[in-house]
Amino acid sequence: MTQKYDFQYFQGNSFSDLFAADITDSDYAFILHYPATASWAAYPNTKKYFIQDGSDESTKTSYDKISQKEPWKNLAVLGDRIAGITVRPPRNILIDYWREHFGFQYENIEVMQRSVYLDYLNQSDRFQKILSLFPFDGLAPEKHAVNPDTHYRLLSKVTLAELGVNCPKYKSYNLSEISLDDIELPQEFPYLIKTSHGLSGEGTYIIKNPGDLQYSLLELRKYLETNLLDTIIVSEFVKDEIENYCVQFYVNKKGAVSLIGVTGQLVTPDGKYLGGLIRYQETDVTKFFDMIEAIANYAHQQGYFGVIGCDVLEDKNGELHAIDANFRVNGSTPLCLQRHTLLSLGKEVAKYSSDYRMDGTLDYILETLQPELERKDFLILSALEKVKYGKIYTEIYGIVSGETLEDMQAIEQKLQSKGLILA
Repeated sequence: MTQKYDFQYFQGNSFSDLFAADITDSDYAFILHYPATASWAAYPNTKKYFIQDGSDESTKTSYDKISQKEPWKNLAVLGDRIAGITVRPPRNILIDYWREHFGFQYENIEVMQRSVYLDYLNQSDRFQKILSLFPFDGLAPEKHAVNPDTHYRLLSKVTLAELGVNCPKYKSYNLSEISLDDIELPQEFPYLIKTSHGLSGEGTYIIKNPGDLQYSLLELRKYLETNLLDTIIVSEFVKDEIENYCVQFYVNKKGAVSLIGVTGQLVTPDGKYLGGLIRYQETDVTKFFDMIEAIANYAHQQGYFGVIGCDVLEDKNGELHAIDANFRVNGSTPLCLQRHTLLSLGKEVAKYSSDYRMDGTLDYILETLQPELERKDFLILSALEKVKYGKIYTEIYGIVSGETLEDMQAIEQKLQSKGLILA
């Protein structure tokens, strides 16, 4: 069934390499962070391209995550061909570490003032096209590398059924046409309620009992009160799940596919994303080829090019269910991009997490973990120092790798003995 496809793994190790053939027609830059709707956002996405990043001010995705930790993770593996736009640069010591261990120069970092950066990009001829994780209300439509209306529609969870892949049955509701109280919900638990454009798991509610339903409706009403939501999805729940994958690939402007990697997703029981585990050699990627082909064809027909990550559940019968398609760089994409580097060192298993933490400054951590860093047992993608009650600690996005799963787990145990913990 899968022999008709000739999908090959991408041979590079950076976003610059991924996009290289598609960015020769203009001067491109990559906005490394998501838009936000919080009060600190200079250009909030509150007009057209709604993003559900928290139902009220106290629960919105924080500034340090959106403007520092998340974009730095992508900056680490950006490569040298695309300019990377950030409103807060990492410390020079982190960039020096990246230079040594990822091998890029990082002379293409564009630090722009948060209060004016989109106005600058709109008015300047320096960059004609901007790659982004999500459309920006404040960025001119013609500046987006992918038509923003198209990108926004592709990112909607409503679009899943149009991709030509097996997915859970669901119904979507436009909340300007129907009241929440008038929606006929399933009679049996469990099921899911999702907002159309939730960020990092926000806006997805697993309904297992009346209490879950009451909580989700309260959250949805908060979104409605602030005019940040117009569509929700009510979906059946995939039962008897045995694996949770993120299948990642790149579709170029000609519609050709390059494989990036397949991760096993690490999530909490309530669905919070913790990271990904990848087995560079063991995972049978061919079983996803029909799904990849269908999604890639659809994306190309719509005029999209770039990274796609499809979240897929496998049940006990071996049936694959696509539960989400993310037409953007995904959380574990930098982990996938380490494929050739780590395999060349004999490391076939790796784990990415955004929840590592260690007491002390980054300087102290780089010194303490130097042996593990030198062997690439541990790779630091992002590191942000913080202080609480006078105690300095550093939050880290990182990758632990080993020759086997057992070897990787032993390395993680050793790192824990040195003070690196999962928060």
